[in-house]
Amino acid sequence: MIDLYTFGTPNGRKVSVMLEEVGLPYTTHVVNILEGQQFEPAYVAINPNTKIPAIVDPKGPDGAPIRLFESGAILVYLAEKTVSPLWPADLRRRYVVLQWLMFQMGGVGPMLGQANHFLSLAKVDDGYGKERYHAEAKRLYGVLDRRLSEAEFLAGDYSIADVATYPWIGRHPLHQIDLADYPAVKRWFEAISARPAVQRGMQVPE
Repeated sequence: MIDLYTFGTPNGRKVSVMLEEVGLPYTTHVVNILEGQQFEPAYVAINPNTKIPAIVDPKGPDGAPIRLFESGAILVYLAEKTVSPLWPADLRRRYVVLQWLMFQMGGVGPMLGQANHFLSLAKVDDGYGKERYHAEAKRLYGVLDRRLSEAEFLAGDYSIADVATYPWIGRHPLHQIDLADYPAVKRWFEAISARPAVQRGMQVPE
């Protein structure tokens, strides 16, 4: 039984969706980042970066327990553990998945997180921040839309790149984005939303 340490954020839900997709049993531990639980010593011992998510697998690749943080690394680990088609064995296809996973990790997550902050959460009305990150959000949605106009999913077939990106696009209203302006993203988003494993994983934690 894998221990999942998470909260109701896009990064947390990447991992719960993945666990549902690959069918691994897991126990959920809520780390309330609004109350500072990520800084408690017991959690810092699992994730020294004091973020969510993290997992502890009592049966790692060598049979010994393993602790992992960083959502992208966790997705790769879970895919390899289960020999999942979401992480293809063919190296050419795998590198296509990897580039779109890195696009999410380096661009979609950080930039859409900033857009959410400046557009919805900032205590000071920062016009420059709003304009900068809203423009970057629209640029990223445009990149996704162009890609998804030529492929059903980000790497062609459904993969961990889609698992990683989907929860962030689920917050499009907070980015002040209308998916009708990005029809290929809208088609992709609706297709993934219909997956039962995704529906279950997006409810974790309740």
